[in-house]
Amino acid sequence: MQRTYQDLFPNEDFSHLEQTVKQYFSSDTPLWWVDFLGEGDHPMPHAPCPIACLWVGNAIDQVHGNRHAHIFILYVVPEHRRRGIGRALMRYVENWAIQRGDRQIGLQVFQSNKPALNLYNQLGYQTQSLWMVKFLSPEQ
Repeated sequence: MQRTYQDLFPNEDFSHLEQTVKQYFSSDTPLWWVDFLGEGDHPMPHAPCPIACLWVGNAIDQVHGNRHAHIFILYVVPEHRRRGIGRALMRYVENWAIQRGDRQIGLQVFQSNKPALNLYNQLGYQTQSLWMVKFLSPEQ
């Protein structure tokens, strides 16, 4: 989780994300990993090395009240991007959600994350709401 945010905001400290993981990670929130079996110049040839992950939780549709899958994080290490790994993980979670009876999947994506937005648009995801933030100063 920290690596994906660090990629988007390289000058920030994301040590606080540990608390998010502690609060939400459970047997009800699956986490899938994609391992790469190293070859060639890899420090440990043929040893599994995680290159991607997908962490999914549950949310409630505020309009209809239905529980559905919510993607907490989809991450692919930069040198393995644009190879179909993220797309494959998204297809995997869609099949998983259908099998458990979900009728939709939700996620949050930063507007500045154009590659992720492009992927989600290509996969048929649509904007349903906007998360708006106002930064406050102590003088207000």
